[in-house]
Amino acid sequence: MMQFVAVLLAAAAAYAFGAVWYMTNAKSWMAAAGIAQSADGRPEGGSSPWPYVVSAISVILVAGMMRHIFGMAGIDTFGEGLVSGLGIGLFVAAPWMVTNHAYEGRPMALTLINGVYIVGGCTIIGAVLGLF
Repeated sequence: MMQFVAVLLAAAAAYAFGAVWYMTNAKSWMAAAGIAQSADGRPEGGSSPWPYVVSAISVILVAGMMRHIFGMAGIDTFGEGLVSGLGIGLFVAAPWMVTNHAYEGRPMALTLINGVYIVGGCTIIGAVLGLF
């Protein structure tokens, strides 16, 4: 049961980081992603809750798999979790996104904004999981 709580806490921390990161970089992210903005700076046409639901489910899945990997590898301290999360984000997750962006012809600014979220989110998940 405690591991399930740890996964949810880690996922919530990474989700919160993403909320702050993308709110801070909203204008740059929307411009790089080609999302039209209304006069008040919000996406034109409003926003659907669907991306938020998908994001929450996805971050829970990532945290759950990282918990599984950490358990198998014996990663059980804050420092080990932090470094392992950084490694997973930087050397596993981000390269897939960078490859997709390259084939899609996405701007480097979008790749950097999304990449920092991926690496930062995995690092945060790892650090939180390492505490439990």
